This record gives sequence, C-alpha cells and structure tokens, in this order.
Amino acid sequence: MKKLLTLCLLAFAVAARAQGVMQFETDNHDFGNVPEGTMATHEFKFKNTGNQPVVIANVQASCGCTTPDWTKTPVLPGKTGIIKAMYSSAGRPGVFNKTVTVTSNAAEGSKVLSIKGTVLTKDQIKPMLTPAQLAASPHMVVDQSSHDFGKMEAGQQPSARFVVKNTGKTELVLGALTSGCYCVGYKATPKPIAPGQSEVVELLYTQRQLGQVSDVVTIASNDLSGDAKITLKANIVRDLSGNSMVKESATAVPFK
Repeated sequence: MKKLLTLCLLAFAVAARAQGVMQFETDNHDFGNVPEGTMATHEFKFKNTGNQPVVIANVQASCGCTTPDWTKTPVLPGKTGIIKAMYSSAGRPGVFNKTVTVTSNAAEGSKVLSIKGTVLTKDQIKPMLTPAQLAASPHMVVDQSSHDFGKMEAGQQPSARFVVKNTGKTELVLGALTSGCYCVGYKATPKPIAPGQSEVVELLYTQRQLGQVSDVVTIASNDLSGDAKITLKANIVRDLSGNSMVKESATAVPFK
C-alpha cells in the first residue's frame, strides 16, 4: 500500500511538471517616436522551454486601437512562437501605453505584454529630421484619385482597386483609413512597399445612404510629405432587381 502511494505521488509530481513554458525575450517594447498614421508593429518572440506543447487560446488587447495576432499552431518544446501587437496611430497623437494579455495552457496561464511610445504629427517630426533624412523618406503615389462605382444596391460591399507606388528611398507603410462616413476599409492589410515597388490596394465600400454619394478617404502612411486622399462615388439604390433584366427571345426576363 505504501509503495502504491509513493508511485501515485511520483506520477502526480511528474504530471505537474509536464507543462509548456513560454520564455519571452522581453515582455515590453518602447516604440519611441511614432509618426502619426502608421501602424506601429512589434513581435514578441518566445521559446517553449517546457516539456509539453504550448497552445495559445487567446490574445486580448486592452483597447480597440491595438490589434493582436499570434502563432495559431501548437509550439512544441524547444520551438519558438510570436505574439504580434499592432498599434494604429492614426488620429491619436500623444503618449500611449497599451497591453495585450496572452492566455495559454503554459505554466503561466496568463501573461501580460506591454507596448508604449509617443505618436508625433508629421509637422512635429519634420523639424527633427535632417535634410538627408527627409530626402530618404518614403513617398506615396496613387494611380488614381477617385473611383465611381456607378449604380449599386444598398448593403452591397464592392471593392475598388488602386495601385500604390513608393517613389521614395525607404519602405512605405500604409496606415489607417479615415472617412466622414466610416464606411471604408481595407479588403486585406496592405503590405509594406519597398522603394521603387508598387502594390495593389483594395478598398471596401459599405455606404448605405441612398442617392448620389461621394466620400473622401484619407490613407495615412509614413510619407512625411502628407497623406493620400481618394474620392469614392456611387449611386445607391434600394434594389437593383428591377434593373436586372436581359433580352431572351425578345422577352425580358430577370437574371437567374
């Protein structure tokens, strides 16, 4: 009986030690000065120094201005994973201090990571840079300044494609979109654009106001010369079905 109890206690102790461990290189990051309009991004890297896989259940940001991402697959012992924190600085000049909370099956089930920095407007940043630094900055050029969707049904979400080129000398990073209607968003998060390169950027339009509409969209970036402005236009109707007719043997029939 005593031997059985000893074996049970030993098995319990082994099971208790059988856990993943998230060892982070650092649990805080200071961005320093961040140009307004850019997406300040940092990857917190960790290594699983335990003896069981680490599975991250969720990562929760302390505010809507911070978007987290993380390694979705189990991190095996000895392997590494990341927690990415992305802070949108558009329209948020001043000091920021935010956190992301990581929930996992690791020995430390809840881990808090922090980011901080100071968002400066472009007018604040320009005097701090030398002429050489200004000349080396990125520059955004959009292939068209407007897009007309024509007639569209309320509730639809069409997209408009634009080609953005970086004619500057350093990487161009596109930031948040702003508009008076709050009805425009990226179809996919835009990638950083290398000097001399171009990327296709798609904007989703979810305007529901009926009639002829026109909305000016501002695309923020780390281009110190200013942000890009694009005008989206459309004629919003309640229902397009009445117009969805084709001729078939001289008889009008609706689309099937």
